[in-house]
Amino acid sequence: YLTDLDRIAMPSFVPTQQDILRVRVPTTGIIEYPFDLENIIFRMVDVGGPKVRKKEVDPLLFLVALSEYDQVLAECDNENRMEESKALFKTIITYPWFLNSSVILFLNKKDLLEEKIMYSHLISYFPEYTGPKQDVKAARDFILKLYQDQNPDKEKVIYSHFTCATDTENIRFVFAAVKDTILQLNLREFNLV
Repeated sequence: YLTDLDRIAMPSFVPTQQDILRVRVPTTGIIEYPFDLENIIFRMVDVGGPKVRKKEVDPLLFLVALSEYDQVLAECDNENRMEESKALFKTIITYPWFLNSSVILFLNKKDLLEEKIMYSHLISYFPEYTGPKQDVKAARDFILKLYQDQNPDKEKVIYSHFTCATDTENIRFVFAAVKDTILQLNLREFNLV
């Protein structure tokens, strides 16, 4: 936003669609976001706050911020945010209530990863990374594998999508794919395919 300060500081400032999409408010509890997508109600639940009981869910959608590989938690300045996210992912997918749930993994903020990877190298934060520096594809593949490796059940498929929440076309495409995945999973569950 630093390049937009003059525009934002103008008395006549009206936020653009991109301004609104880029607003971030830290989550301190559990927040449910219901939304309608082509007459199907989705309920996205953000569990960014305290640990609580969660009822059985199918499917499970988990959101990862690709750009957090080099950031630390606000409440603990020596704990990597992606390591914390990875641990939460493993806890959730292995929790008894979610054992039979399909898992759809959104690897978001791919645009920010593309920028950051040019000057903030993965190996500085993940010594096990052996790919080349400044390689977006290698970085994305490595991060995806970090999360896939948290899955102890090799029979369980983790459906993954690289996303950019501020790119409405990308989100439209991804949600169409997710809707199709959910439909296929439900048809399979009831032996209709």
